Amino acid sequence: MMAENTLTKTTMQVKENTTNLENAKKVVLAVQHLIAMFGATVLVPILTGLDPSIALLSAGVGTLLFHLVTYGKIPVFLGSSFAFIPVILTVSQNYGGDLTYAQGGIVVAGLIYILMSFAVKKVGVEKIKKYLPAQVVGPMIMVIGLNLVPVAYDMASAHFVVAAITLVTAVTVTLKGRGFSKQLSILIAVVVGYILSLNIGLVNIEAVREAKILAMPNFTLPKFELGAIAIIAPVVLAVFMEHIGDITTNGQVVGKNFIEEPGLNRTLLGDGLATLFAGFIGGPANTTYGENTGVLAITKNYDPTILRLAAVLAIILGFVAKVGGFLSTIPVPVMGGISLMLFSMIALVGVKTIKNNDVTFNAKNIVIMATILILGLGSGYIETYLGISIGIPITELVKIEGLSLAAIVGVVLNAVLNR
Repeated sequence: MMAENTLTKTTMQVKENTTNLENAKKVVLAVQHLIAMFGATVLVPILTGLDPSIALLSAGVGTLLFHLVTYGKIPVFLGSSFAFIPVILTVSQNYGGDLTYAQGGIVVAGLIYILMSFAVKKVGVEKIKKYLPAQVVGPMIMVIGLNLVPVAYDMASAHFVVAAITLVTAVTVTLKGRGFSKQLSILIAVVVGYILSLNIGLVNIEAVREAKILAMPNFTLPKFELGAIAIIAPVVLAVFMEHIGDITTNGQVVGKNFIEEPGLNRTLLGDGLATLFAGFIGGPANTTYGENTGVLAITKNYDPTILRLAAVLAIILGFVAKVGGFLSTIPVPVMGGISLMLFSMIALVGVKTIKNNDVTFNAKNIVIMATILILGLGSGYIETYLGISIGIPITELVKIEGLSLAAIVGVVLNAVLNR
């Protein structure tokens, strides 16, 4: 009897130790995702004048809201959207730097997302999928990655040696690493790059010294004015196709069709609720992040709970200024080296999508794919003007850029050529 009790206790202890080890691994992987999203998420508020702590907080809460409405099935992280930077700056200039009016526009943009999710549910995912075959989706994914590569290159150009060593470290660990270390290639590379930067004087630790241990984010309530709303809200129409591309990319990496299950309507609803929340507390609009999808592609670990843990850490960072201050000291070339790998992985997923779906390389499909790539990578943008006044003179309302323009033209061209 005593032997049985001893065996039972030993078994329980082993199980407990195994559980603790798995939880520790998840925390480390979550930190890796946090590092991948941090630079871009805080860059948007820095450029627009919003509070970076609010951006981290809204990104974390937004991610949890997204996972809630998508049944926790999709391993995504939501961060600050770059598409809204120009219109936030425009509203700021028009309203004497009062960003609360931009918040009102972001809230309305979130509501439009939600309305679009209801419309997609009404129309049905099957009808939408017919217009998104591999010859359209593959090049769209490639455009997402390739459009971001120049951004990563600019970051790396601040110090090519540091960026190159960081990149080589990440690639080496990814290709040669064993077991759990293979999943930590991003984190290991950042540590190596950081230590190197510290030794050559690229790290400024003043931000850590000056930061308080705990600090309350600067919460602000939105103000609603028709002119500001008219400037910001139409951006949602331009980023709709970008959202489809991001969710499709994530699904291709994981090996599941998230457009179908849990459904495009639910992913749009998740983005809408996240953006709505951000607008109400003073943060930038949120969107699914390619950086974290790149981490998924490298680590091959698709556990959504890791992304939710990263979201909780982001929320904590919103209140812990010291930790946020430390992360902000990671040199730009280190993040540039890592980003080159992440964004290249996304582009390769697009190539893999075309290959795995046995796309026929006939004249029609070649024209479709080439058009998407050319417009997505080389056209710049088309500006749509409305010469009207809504409260204030409005010149520029919508910019249809890169992926959005390429995706719209690609979908229409495929529908016409392939009927």
